[in-house]
Amino acid sequence: MSSGSTLSASTLRRLLVAYVLLLVPVSWLAARYQPYQMDGDSMAYMDIADLIRSHTWAGVVNGYWNPLYPAALAAGQAVFHPSRWSELGAYLWVNWAIFLASVVAMLAFVTALVRLRTRMLPSPDQDAGAAPLLGLNALRLLGVGLVVIAAQRELSPGFVKPDALLQVLMLAGFAMLLQALVSESLVYAPLAGLFFGLAYLTKSFAFAAALLSIAVMMAFELWVQWRRLGRVIAGGALSLVVFAAVAGPYIGALSRQKGRLDFGDSGALNYAWYVSGTLKMHIEPWDQAYFGSAQVELKHPERQLLAHPGVFSYKAEPYGTYPEWFDTTYFKERIVPRFDARRLFKRDARNVALVLRYLLNHPEAWVLLALLVVGGARLRVRGWRQQGFWLPMVGIGLAMWVIYGLVNVEERYVTLAYLVMVLTGFAMLRVDPTHDGKAVMDGAPLDPTYDDQAVMNGAPSSVAGAPESVEAHLSAARCGAPVATMLVALLAFLALGESLRMALDDRRNASGRLAQPWYSPEIYGAAQGLEALGVRPGDAIACIGTTACLHDPNWQRLAGVRMLTEVFNPDDEHLIEQLQSLPNRQQVYDTVKAEGAKVIVGSFDPGEMNASEPAAAGWERLGETRFYALPLDLPAQPARVPAAKPWTSTIEVAP
Repeated sequence: MSSGSTLSASTLRRLLVAYVLLLVPVSWLAARYQPYQMDGDSMAYMDIADLIRSHTWAGVVNGYWNPLYPAALAAGQAVFHPSRWSELGAYLWVNWAIFLASVVAMLAFVTALVRLRTRMLPSPDQDAGAAPLLGLNALRLLGVGLVVIAAQRELSPGFVKPDALLQVLMLAGFAMLLQALVSESLVYAPLAGLFFGLAYLTKSFAFAAALLSIAVMMAFELWVQWRRLGRVIAGGALSLVVFAAVAGPYIGALSRQKGRLDFGDSGALNYAWYVSGTLKMHIEPWDQAYFGSAQVELKHPERQLLAHPGVFSYKAEPYGTYPEWFDTTYFKERIVPRFDARRLFKRDARNVALVLRYLLNHPEAWVLLALLVVGGARLRVRGWRQQGFWLPMVGIGLAMWVIYGLVNVEERYVTLAYLVMVLTGFAMLRVDPTHDGKAVMDGAPLDPTYDDQAVMNGAPSSVAGAPESVEAHLSAARCGAPVATMLVALLAFLALGESLRMALDDRRNASGRLAQPWYSPEIYGAAQGLEALGVRPGDAIACIGTTACLHDPNWQRLAGVRMLTEVFNPDDEHLIEQLQSLPNRQQVYDTVKAEGAKVIVGSFDPGEMNASEPAAAGWERLGETRFYALPLDLPAQPARVPAAKPWTSTIEVAP
C-alpha cells in the first residue's frame, strides 16, 4: 500500500503500544483527582473489608454482597495502612489497579475473538466478501478506548463498587472461553471456569452468567464446530469442576448460614422490590399491603419500637456500620418473589426506557458502527453456522442484558454486555468486494506467496508466507478498511484526551479548596462534628431521614459509630417542620435513648433550624454541614476540636 494513504499494520501496532503507554499516566492522573463518590453500597463493602482484615469470617459471609472486592479493599488497607479518615485515597489506587487489569482483560478478549474469527472465516480467495473490515490491532484499540469511556462514566475509579472488577474477570473468562473454541487443547476450559468462579465471588450475578457461558461454549462446540461429544463433555466438565472449586466454599458457607442451599439473594430481593412491588425498607410481618405479589414470611424482621413514626432497631445484626444495609438479606429472609405478568410487563417497559437512555449516553461506538455500515461495510450473517464466530458473545451479551432487563437496568450493570456485543459487531464488519477500492485507497495486491489455507489450518504466519500477520493480510488494501481503522483510532484517542481533560478539570476544582480531591466537607465535617460533641468510636447512635441514614451514611463509618436505631422518614425535605408536627416527639426521643443511642443525627436545612421552631431546641449543628445531632446520653464534658488528621492540616474545623 502506498505510504501516507493509510495506517500500515506496523504503524497501527506502534500506535496501540503508544496508546497503552499514554493510558497509564493519564488514568493515574484521573484516579488521583477523583472527587468524592460514595453511597451505602460502598460503605458495606468497606465494612466487609474490615471484617476480612480482622478474620471475622462469620460477618464476611453475606447474602447480598460477595467477598472478593472487599478482599481487594482489604489488600489496599494492608499496603497503604490508612486510617478510616484517609482510606478512600487507598481505595482509589485499588480501583486504578483494577482499571489497568480491565485493559489487559480487554486486550485478551479481543485477541481471542479475532482468533476465532480467523479460524472460521474463509480466505478472501475463497470468498471475497469474507475479508474483515477491522484488523486485530484496530479492534484492540477500539476495545481499550471503550474501557476508557466506561471508566469516565459508570465505572469510575472513585466508585467503591465491584462492577469494574466483575468486568475484568468476566472478560478474562470470555477470553478463555473463546480460546477454548479456537484450540483443541483442554487448557482453556478450566481457565474459563477459574475466572468465572472469581467473578461469582465478586458479584452473585456471575453465577447465572457463568453457567450460561459454559453451556454456550458446549453448544457451540457440538452444534457449530461438530466436535466429538466426548471432547465437548470433557471441556464443559473441567470448566464446571474448577468453577465449583472456586465458588463452592463460599456457596457452602452461605448455605450453612441460611440453612438452605443459597447462591446469593441479591437477585431475588431485587426482583421482589422492582417487579413484585415489595416494600424495600422496614417491612414487617403484618404489613401485608406492602408485600406486593411476593410471599413474605420474615424469619427475623427488624424490631419495630414505635409505629408512628416508625422507629426500628437493628441490634439483631451484629455486624456493619449501618446493619440494615450491611446485610439486608438478614432482615428480609424468606421474601420469595412470585411471577406476576402485569407487574413484570410494567417493569420491563421501564427498563426499555433505561436501555435507550444507556445507548444515548454511550453513542460513540454504535454511531460509528452505523456509519461504517452506511458507508459500505457489511454485517453479513449468511452462512452463520460455518462463519458464526460472533454467535457466542452476541448470545451471551443479549442474555446478560435480558437478565438485568427483567429486574433493574443500571448503567454499571449492563456495560459489560454492551462492550462484548458492540465489539463483536465491529469484528463482524466485512469489506464490500463490489466497491471499487481504488476510488478510495490504493488497492495494493495481496502477497502472492501468502497461503490462506495454511494459516486457516493453524500454520504460523511465517510458514504461510504472510507479509506480517493474518489480520494484516485479510484487511490490507480493502475498500474502506483504512478509513474505518483511522476512525477507530480517532475515537480511542478522543476518549483518552477526554480522560485527561476531566482529570485536569477535577484537579483544578480540588486545588486550594480540599485537603484531598476525595474529601467531602459535608460528610467528613459531620463525622468531625460528632467527635467534637464527644461521640466516640464504637458508640451506638440513631439517625432520622433517608439522607442521613441511607443516601450517604459514610459519616457514620468515619466517626466509627454503629447506627443501630432509625427513625424512618422517606421524605425528609423540611424535616424540622415534620418533627414539629409530631405530637409524640418526646416519646420518639425517649424510645431511641432507651435503645442506647448517644445521639440522633439528621440532615436539616440550616435556614429552617432557628429558635422560632421549638422542635429545633437541643439540636447542634455538626461543623458547617447540613447535619445536626441531638445529644441523648453523652458524658458531661466540654466540647473539643478534633485533632487534625494527617491529611487535613489545611482544613479549618469549626469548634
